[in-house]
Amino acid sequence: MRNLIKEFLDVKTVEEGAALNTLKAYRNDIHQFSEAIAPLLVQNVKSEDIEDYLKKLKDDGCRSKTLSRKISCIREFYKFLQSEKIISKNPASRLKTPKIGKRLPSFLTMKEIKKLCDVAKNEKNFSLIRLKAMVKLMYSSGLRVSELVSLPENAINYDLKQILICGKGSKERIVPVTKDAIEDIFKYIERRDAYMGNPKNKKWLFPSSRSMCGHITRDGFFKSLKKMAIQAGIAPEKVHPHVLRHSFATQLVNNSADLRSIQKMLGHENVVTTEIYTHITTEKLVDEIKKHHPLMQKQNKKDDINEKS
Repeated sequence: MRNLIKEFLDVKTVEEGAALNTLKAYRNDIHQFSEAIAPLLVQNVKSEDIEDYLKKLKDDGCRSKTLSRKISCIREFYKFLQSEKIISKNPASRLKTPKIGKRLPSFLTMKEIKKLCDVAKNEKNFSLIRLKAMVKLMYSSGLRVSELVSLPENAINYDLKQILICGKGSKERIVPVTKDAIEDIFKYIERRDAYMGNPKNKKWLFPSSRSMCGHITRDGFFKSLKKMAIQAGIAPEKVHPHVLRHSFATQLVNNSADLRSIQKMLGHENVVTTEIYTHITTEKLVDEIKKHHPLMQKQNKKDDINEKS
């Protein structure tokens, strides 16, 4: 079983360029599945066995999103086994994925972003200067957190104000970066070289002498951002790295930017993924109409009177 899982993950890595997080999820899900069906071999599994396993997960409180991921993983694994002629019939071919309601991504307003950055006004605190540069860079370019922390030193073209990003599946894209963000990066680099001397991991824009990977980790950035939110007087549960990416996309949509351009900047494979940000705008417009349109205000007053009576 271990060899089959290894071969399956190798195929996903080499042929499809699956991201590290995807591979980790695949590995965990397949191991969990194989342990649950033991002593039955995967080659001898029937559709009923998989359905029983999934039913147990659901009964144990497994969320629809997690269940959907596990089903997708099992499907992919059995497709691989069939392609390798290890099995002749695919028992996972008719598995149904549970419907998942799309959650609208949360975002921060420009005022809240400014509040975060104002925390780093103290020019003497190197950690805050670095954090401010990272926040500005993420908010101005819509980077994923994994792309931000692992950004190479030479990824930014300061003259053209552009970043070369190696995204999911090793796909490259070029994204513009604001003059304001570049100025903060310059300040950070100047302080970094004075603070860290000549770091061993100079290849990274945000090196770390503590982490195994050589650069700031996602978890490290996440924790620092939470502390920054508390200092800024913003509810920490509202602030996380991905919300900066959402804020970037939402600001562009709200300012009538072309959806295809936003798709390219975010590195979305399908424009449908990007379209979720138009729903945020729609909800915002509805709220604005309810608050400010005179006819809606009259209706709201009537509703209040009816509720009280």
